[in-house]
Amino acid sequence: MTLRRLSTRSASFDAELAALTRYEAVQDETVETTVRAILAEVKQRGDAALLDYARKLDRVQARSIAELEVPRAALETALAGLPPDQSRALHLAAERIRDFHERQRAQSWEYVDAEGTRLGQRVTPLERVGVYVPGGKAAYPSTVLMNAIPARVAGVPELIMVSPNASPLVLAAAALAGVNRVIAIGGAQAVAALAYGTESVPRVDKIVGPGNAYVAAAKRQVFGLVGIDMLAGPSEILVIGDGSVPADWIAMDLFSQAEHDELAQSMLLAPSGAYLDDVAQSIERLLPMQPRRAVIEASLGARGALIETRDLAQACAVANRVAPEHLELAVEDPEPLLVQLRHAGAIFLGRWSSEAVGDYCAGPNHVLPTAGTARFSSPLGVYDFQKRSSLIGVSQRAAASLGRVAATLAEGEGLSAHARSAEMRFK
Repeated sequence: MTLRRLSTRSASFDAELAALTRYEAVQDETVETTVRAILAEVKQRGDAALLDYARKLDRVQARSIAELEVPRAALETALAGLPPDQSRALHLAAERIRDFHERQRAQSWEYVDAEGTRLGQRVTPLERVGVYVPGGKAAYPSTVLMNAIPARVAGVPELIMVSPNASPLVLAAAALAGVNRVIAIGGAQAVAALAYGTESVPRVDKIVGPGNAYVAAAKRQVFGLVGIDMLAGPSEILVIGDGSVPADWIAMDLFSQAEHDELAQSMLLAPSGAYLDDVAQSIERLLPMQPRRAVIEASLGARGALIETRDLAQACAVANRVAPEHLELAVEDPEPLLVQLRHAGAIFLGRWSSEAVGDYCAGPNHVLPTAGTARFSSPLGVYDFQKRSSLIGVSQRAAASLGRVAATLAEGEGLSAHARSAEMRFK
């Protein structure tokens, strides 16, 4: 295949980049309508609707939701029964993810001002979180770890995981991450159960985890009733290269995101046309060997690009415009570039930092903002499972001084009851 080539020297570059990186989550009206009906059914009929959808969509025969719940002993058995290499990898990944997120945990704080008023912020965890983990043919133990461990670190006491046909590796990850309950349901109906609650599935405060178009639509429609992590678009990687990293490495890094799906985006920015040529040759040579060649080829053909920039500084400027999910600095010295970068979900520093390591076991979360939303949002973290309450303990002395200020401003807004409420404390 011939990968798209762009140059910042071209007069049409800005328009070409905008067209290439534009992604708007098209809300398929058929999907939205179907999901709306499923949500309404589960809200009204509870467990009975869940069981009907389990039979219809998951081809699972069950007389009760209890039959679809995976016993805790089965989780522990799955963990104990892993092959040694998988067990070591899962434990090491969990340990690193937990260690990183422990450092994110916010603490409550307060102080007393000069007039004796007590002010502060109380940080408390959410009470119950739902974790959606796709099932079926694919297995995503990393999804379990990345979503459940930060919630546990935050202090969330109850985690409800929903996953149709979860594999032993996924169940093992659930045991290791401290998931309380695993229920073998999926799709929009599982999101509905978590959002509304049923006779057997408790209502949660927040729903996290990826899913198909129906799951995404369901999360969008219940947002506001419950919290959600984010509405994610296709996966993205943007690599800035100075020619010091082997072209084969870069090609494989581009493949690592392109193989997710046909809408994923992989781009390389470099000031050397010769280096871009080398990477293009590596892509041509390595692509036929990839098990997911068809997906990679479709992704690179639709949304991939090799972009020649004037220098590395301009490459950073372009990266800031794109605000990619994953940003690799495949350069000899990443530090001078790091200070120029403002918008990215995760930044990988230097030749040894492959995005794949970040996906599984580096420690930081792999749930990242996509489609340019890194300009205003952040990776999933402990802070997503904590909430903050303000503390205000006004002293008698301050009731007069602050009360006068409040009353003056309230009168200015035409809210006389506010003003009287403040004044009654000192008049």
